[in-house]
Amino acid sequence: MEDWRKNKRVFGILFLPPTFWLVFFFTFPLAIIWVYSFGHRGPLGQMEVTLSFEGYVQAMDWTILYIIVKSIWIAAIATAICLLLGFPLAMGIAFAPARYKNVLLLLVILPFWTNLLIRTYAWIAVLRTNGYVNGFLGWVYGLLDGFFGFLGAPDALGGFEPLQLLYNRRAVIVGIVYVNLPFLVLPLYATLEKLDKSFLEASLDLGAGQWRTLFSVTVPLAWPGIVTGLLLTFILALGSYLTPDLLGGPDSIMIANLIQQQFGPARNWPLGSALSFILMYVTFLCLWLKAMAAQREGGVSY
Repeated sequence: MEDWRKNKRVFGILFLPPTFWLVFFFTFPLAIIWVYSFGHRGPLGQMEVTLSFEGYVQAMDWTILYIIVKSIWIAAIATAICLLLGFPLAMGIAFAPARYKNVLLLLVILPFWTNLLIRTYAWIAVLRTNGYVNGFLGWVYGLLDGFFGFLGAPDALGGFEPLQLLYNRRAVIVGIVYVNLPFLVLPLYATLEKLDKSFLEASLDLGAGQWRTLFSVTVPLAWPGIVTGLLLTFILALGSYLTPDLLGGPDSIMIANLIQQQFGPARNWPLGSALSFILMYVTFLCLWLKAMAAQREGGVSY
């Protein structure tokens, strides 16, 4: 019987549907936006397709550059927090007994089973002025106030003022960390799971402590997974739209929100298209740097 993998007709039939999907629903719309980035905004806000760099010139305005830099800064902070939280979590799953690993991995990916919009609104319920965090703090405050009153010092703490936890950059960072943490844990877990545990045992047997083994053996061996997780998390965080839109305030607008404004109320499609491709150029730059680093180290880029 002829091997179906060597039959060009069968290969063409199987290759046609995904090719059609990628060309007409990904490449073609992307090409249109790229053409629009060199367009011109008409006097009534209409799109005029001309060879113009007006959108890219407007993107160099200090106000827009500030939003871009702020977006990179927020994404970098969120990525760093994801690493601090995700590395111990990935290590815990990788070194857990085999019967618990599937359950722990299920808990990591469980948030993906719920729509992002619902999860973001849940954070609003947690962080708002009369939310769960402030409710818990108010309950603790009441206990302390009652304790001081029992000691003969009523109202020693004064009235409880709820914390402003919502509609600021801190809330945006918390939301981005929550959304993107699994994207850092999973690549790290995949790398740590494949580690040869004998290297760690040898380090401990030779007198190195737990912390020395962690930073001198585990982290270098897990470096490909760390870089992959950091890159994936940073790219997703940089392009966040829903989280800063719902959890952030006027000072928390990010580049994705700015792009939406240009395609919506501002009716400046050339600027929105230019900003979209600037975001894509940054993504390509990150991927290229990772590929070059992996090639220089003789590793495999994945």
